Amino acid sequence: MANEEDDPIIQEVNVLCGCSGSACGFFCYPIRPASMTYDDVTHLSAKIKPKQQKVELEMAIDTLNPNYCRSKGEQIALNVDGTCTDETSTYSSKLMDKQTFCSSQAASNVSRYAAAVYRKGELHLTPLHGILQLRPSFTYLDKADAKHREREAANEGGDSSQDEAEDDIKQITVRFSRPETEQARQRRVQSYEFLQKRQAEEHWVHLHYYGLKDSRSEHERQYLFSQGHGLAENTELIKSPSEYLMMLMPPSVEEENSKPVAPSNVLSMAQLRTLPLADQIKILMKNVKVMPFANLMSLLGSGTDSTAVLRCIQQVAMLVQGNWVVKSDVLYPKDSSSPHSGVPAEVLCRGRDFVMWKFTQDRWVVRKEVAAVTKLCPEDVKDFLEHMSVARINKGWEFMLPYDEDFVKKHPDIVQRQRMLWMGIQAKLEKVYNLVKEHLTPKKQEAQSGNPLLVSGEQRVNMAKAKVKQNYGQLDKEFQKQKAELKSNDASSKIDVSNIRIKEEPVSDEEPMDTSVYEGLNNGIINGLHTEEDSTDTLNGHLPGGCSDRVAQELKEFVSSTFKKQFVLTLSELKRLFNLHLASLPPGHILFSGISDKMLQDMVLDVGCKQILVPFPPQTAASPDELKVYALWEAGDIYDQHRQVLLEIFSKNYRVRRNVIQNQLSQDLNKQEVDRVLKDCCVSYGGMWYLKGTVQS
Repeated sequence: MANEEDDPIIQEVNVLCGCSGSACGFFCYPIRPASMTYDDVTHLSAKIKPKQQKVELEMAIDTLNPNYCRSKGEQIALNVDGTCTDETSTYSSKLMDKQTFCSSQAASNVSRYAAAVYRKGELHLTPLHGILQLRPSFTYLDKADAKHREREAANEGGDSSQDEAEDDIKQITVRFSRPETEQARQRRVQSYEFLQKRQAEEHWVHLHYYGLKDSRSEHERQYLFSQGHGLAENTELIKSPSEYLMMLMPPSVEEENSKPVAPSNVLSMAQLRTLPLADQIKILMKNVKVMPFANLMSLLGSGTDSTAVLRCIQQVAMLVQGNWVVKSDVLYPKDSSSPHSGVPAEVLCRGRDFVMWKFTQDRWVVRKEVAAVTKLCPEDVKDFLEHMSVARINKGWEFMLPYDEDFVKKHPDIVQRQRMLWMGIQAKLEKVYNLVKEHLTPKKQEAQSGNPLLVSGEQRVNMAKAKVKQNYGQLDKEFQKQKAELKSNDASSKIDVSNIRIKEEPVSDEEPMDTSVYEGLNNGIINGLHTEEDSTDTLNGHLPGGCSDRVAQELKEFVSSTFKKQFVLTLSELKRLFNLHLASLPPGHILFSGISDKMLQDMVLDVGCKQILVPFPPQTAASPDELKVYALWEAGDIYDQHRQVLLEIFSKNYRVRRNVIQNQLSQDLNKQEVDRVLKDCCVSYGGMWYLKGTVQS
């Protein structure tokens, strides 16, 4: 006991609660059999029944493993499928080469469980909403028993063939069923047989498997970490003295009964401040819908930590022109519908997100254009617009609050994070609504609208650059004119050409990298900032001395480490990964100075990658960035030569069958090594193999 009391504390870590665990409905941890290797997990197909939260995984078995009994596998396949093989066969290879795992509920109450991840001195906790345990399924044995019974029935039927003539004529009694009573129907609905039938009628939803090192897997793992910085967001432990006293000594029942009864959906400010900070912000934003950050802080009372408020507000609102607008899924929760048209909440959220995104592009939105894109009824569209804008006669709908320049200047990291979120939302809206360029590019302000609301310093620099180009052209014309006059005039008085000085300023032809696949984002304000402007001061379009080398070094480290993980990337996917990398960097990092597409592509070639000219089909709908495919030519391992052979194959064919690749690589590699090379560079889809990022489904 003395040793335990004197045991010193070695380290104290911060515990971050309330992570974005809702992104993952539940976690499944499959148990891998001893005969399976890590590479076999890539041969995995999964499907799910969402309503029942039932998962079924089909995982490959390593039949080449010395621990695998081949004779037993052949016998099981023969018992299940028989001698003939067709599309309904369980084991098409006449060998038990796969195993199915089915899920079952591991615990009925999982509210007290959480997933923990430790990183950089912080313990991140994510609440679990469900835990499923995967167990081997032996349905193939039931199929084998059914085959056995069919064979026995066939044998018995052959012996009684003489009695068939006697049984041809039989007396049939016809009975009419009585109408089913309500009690009988309830008993039938609650019976085990009926419930099993309903579960079987729900269709399976097939899932796509992504490997451990896939970029999408890395993106989803980021949801396990808290988005806030600093101390954990536990508003229950942050109370003012008066709130703490109220918790210790709550008001008596008589006092509460004497107070006037308010409507159930109305809270006074005193009642509101008794709630946790996150609930206060959610209720305020749900009722007000649009609010500047300064107004929100004034409503929360004195002594409220602004850092905690910033963490909470990002969970329930989005930044539009420097102001906070409540998220659509807060106003339209799941399983709700429109009171006007009955449209489900998912469609309403999509339409309202489109309206919010339009206001990040421009001050004005036209109602008819929104209705034409979203295909929603006029009443729903009017509700969206009334949430965040005011109607102006003969002009359209104008955002109801002015641009909050103070908040944008004070919190550049929040603005950058919100900009990245809006770019992701725009990508989803483009796919759903098939947006064209005219929808992405905002209309120019009319002459009567006056000057723009904000002209930043960087924008003035760009205007000066354009003016320099124009002046340079005029000065050059004058110089050429004077030079011609010198040649034609042989007089003794000559013009001293050395005294003529032309104002020359270095002008950068590169624009900062378009960090999305869209062409219409350099058109004004996104949350009050221009996307084509750099976040650091520039000198005539160039970085100050010494910064360019640091930028190149940082960019080289990112590109090199990314290709060592992925091996093959399209330019579009590389830019997406670069955006995620920028979002994880602290504010003011050197990479925020502006990286152009040309700089990124040049750096890809500098680190030893090559562009693979994949012959895409003529009718492809891929963007130009998706048609540029780069691959790491030499990674420094034993598979370099074989990957180069594989890349040469795809430089001649857009998609290839496995047997073609097998014939090219099987001379020097076994099946497992071929799978390793394919896993590095390719993906399988519909029985064909494609280079990563080139599948057009």
